[in-house]
Amino acid sequence: MKVRNSLRALKKMPGAQVVRRRGRTFVINKKNPRMKARQG
Repeated sequence: MKVRNSLRALKKMPGAQVVRRRGRTFVINKKNPRMKARQG
């Protein structure tokens, strides 16, 4: 998982979901599980 200051590129991936947990923003992807990121 990468910590990034912009999740814009990962949001456009097919299957990507933007999820807010514990005050942080995560991108999770069921179709391509390698594409995970955290912001904040």
